[in-house]
Amino acid sequence: MAQKPTHRRERLFISPSLGRENSLSYWWKAVHPLRVVWNFGWIYAARYCPSLALKRWMLRRTGMHVGKSVSVGLAVVFDIFFPDLITIGDNSIIGYNSVVLAHEFMVDEWRKGPVVIGKNVSIGANCTILPGVVIGDGATVSAMSLVNRDVPPGAFVGGVPARELTRDHSPTVEPINS
Repeated sequence: MAQKPTHRRERLFISPSLGRENSLSYWWKAVHPLRVVWNFGWIYAARYCPSLALKRWMLRRTGMHVGKSVSVGLAVVFDIFFPDLITIGDNSIIGYNSVVLAHEFMVDEWRKGPVVIGKNVSIGANCTILPGVVIGDGATVSAMSLVNRDVPPGAFVGGVPARELTRDHSPTVEPINS
């Protein structure tokens, strides 16, 4: 029997604000401040590290699950509160200046959830991945995309919010004849 697909929201832990003010005002109740300092140090050092092997090693110090031969571009930011909820499969690429979040703080509530990036995934520059998202093996996310729902294996997605795109292998620009 086929199993009903799980949606992003079903993977999220959702809690009301931990006080009378907006939920971000109480972040320190959700995660220990010293843990955030530790994660911040490793993530921001890795952000500008030119060595991909050293960068993977640094990110693993936060509890993040980083596969073999993962390439993380310059200035990529990972969630400093819950990096242990992020998994990146072997041989995947995350492009320049992208953001991968495992939490969301809103006025009346906050959420956290796992982010799973499969094997052989390509994520373009300046993308944002939200908590609870699963990006399937072999998928491609176009630059400047907001990934707020799951991406099937092998899919090509892009946009804000990301949606499936077609793969057109024909040239997009005709040569100019003089």
